[in-house]
Amino acid sequence: MLVVMEEGAPEAQIEAVINRLVDMGFTVHRSTGVRHTVLGGVGPLDDFDPATLEVMEGVKECHRIVSAYKLASRHFKPAGTVIRIGKVEIGGQEVIAMAGPCSVESEEQIEACAEIVATAGAKVIRGGAFKPRSSPYSFAGLGEAGLRIMRDAANRHDLLVVSEVMDQVQIPLLVEYADILQVGARNMQNFNLLRELGKVRKPVLLKRGIAATIEELLLSAEYILSGGNYEVMLCERGIRTFETSTRNTMDLAAIPVLRRLTHLPVIADPSHGTGKRDYVLPMSRAAVAAGADGLLVEVHPDPDRALSDGAQTLGPQQFTELMKQVRAIAGAIGRAA
Repeated sequence: MLVVMEEGAPEAQIEAVINRLVDMGFTVHRSTGVRHTVLGGVGPLDDFDPATLEVMEGVKECHRIVSAYKLASRHFKPAGTVIRIGKVEIGGQEVIAMAGPCSVESEEQIEACAEIVATAGAKVIRGGAFKPRSSPYSFAGLGEAGLRIMRDAANRHDLLVVSEVMDQVQIPLLVEYADILQVGARNMQNFNLLRELGKVRKPVLLKRGIAATIEELLLSAEYILSGGNYEVMLCERGIRTFETSTRNTMDLAAIPVLRRLTHLPVIADPSHGTGKRDYVLPMSRAAVAAGADGLLVEVHPDPDRALSDGAQTLGPQQFTELMKQVRAIAGAIGRAA
């Protein structure tokens, strides 16, 4: 159920509607926009008549939300969500670059990465301290030591930190060191993890599963939102198809589709989306042109010596050129980068 309050409706009228929804068995989620307060009610009453609420004081209109993802729906927050972390706004006018290595390897590597990406114009450094690898024999990260290395380098270069959380028990550690908690493709439908992240008051970057539909991605976001954490961004990182020319098939069409269906910011990951560094730059341009609010790109001072995902990782000059071209694309469509 979606209840739109009149412009300037006093708090007493809003609270009266919230109390009525609660009495009828709904869980209420409040969204305050520029002009209107919107109340999203999630409940079991399928035969509820919206007119029951429309006659209450201060109510402009009431609608039944038919989509399964009620809080992630664009109807819940038509103006769109802007996630503000310090001076950085994700989902606003600027296209935000998040860049760094696949995994944290050493202090020297992360310090070099932080300098590279900050100088080129990125606002967030990415890097895995806990890495979900397909093979148990592959490098799986440095754990808390890796997070500490990333935090220290980010502080020195005025960057935010995004890193992946793989399990509920890691959440307190990630909350301590990271500004954004990433849920990887393999965990998109780890519903216990998503429920716990709904209790956290830090932004979550949710990656699309390797074979997930757009609706399944939005339903996974719904788990986090329904827990009270409304700062969720979605990441298109490619899906598995029969094509073998690239590591995954980058679904660029998902970006405008998500922009229509949801108010949540949309991030594109062309590194995992293609798996080959030669394709990262053109797909970054295309993603920004398609409406992405940000890019998640793998960068390493010496990609050929990276301990993980070197084939899809950019070097310093390549990332600098990427940022230059992305700024041109963003400017052409009325955005900044």
